[in-house]
Amino acid sequence: MRIVIMGGGKLGAHLAENMLENDHDVRLIERDKTRCQRLANELDAEIICGDGTEIDSLEDADAFEADCFIAVTGRDQDNLVACQLAKKQFRVKKVIARVNNPRNSDAMRRFGADIAVSSTEVITNLIEQEVDVAELHLLATLNKGRAAICTITLPDDTALSRRTLNEISLPGGTLIISIVRGDTLIIPNGSTAMLPRDEVVAVCGAGSQKELLRILSARSPG
Repeated sequence: MRIVIMGGGKLGAHLAENMLENDHDVRLIERDKTRCQRLANELDAEIICGDGTEIDSLEDADAFEADCFIAVTGRDQDNLVACQLAKKQFRVKKVIARVNNPRNSDAMRRFGADIAVSSTEVITNLIEQEVDVAELHLLATLNKGRAAICTITLPDDTALSRRTLNEISLPGGTLIISIVRGDTLIIPNGSTAMLPRDEVVAVCGAGSQKELLRILSARSPG
């Protein structure tokens, strides 16, 4: 996976190191020249000395080819601008932003990022599990990033149609807490049957999101 990271502070460097250890192609954008020199000596990654809120720097990082863009500076405004450019100008499918002030979370999701989080652990898990954020949306994190509240809308040809929750094998520690069906909110129990286009809200462990996505996005054959 090709990953572009904006921000070479402790979080950006830590993420880059983790991604490199897992054989991802990493490009890191940092505006501070001294920090760039240090990162170039410490990381086996391409370091772009520039401003990630400017198109030229994103082009230098080959953002057009990126599978994932992550903005993790300590400035929410810069993270928002960079995410907007990555999503709208460079058409990056997965855009993740660090939120330093929780009050900015909604604006970050509304105007730029697919996912806005503050936990380093959650950011790493989201990348490593390759969660398809076009389908699975992170609403909130719990217990310092060890769990998450996620939502997904079942496809029209869902393989779970008419199956009750008792009949569906969910990952350990996963709980379906609500289902929105049209204009109706359902608090489900074991006998609740799933239907196409149900919007399912679940609590799950940070390590089980990929498996949950696989189960809830399954489609009926033929």
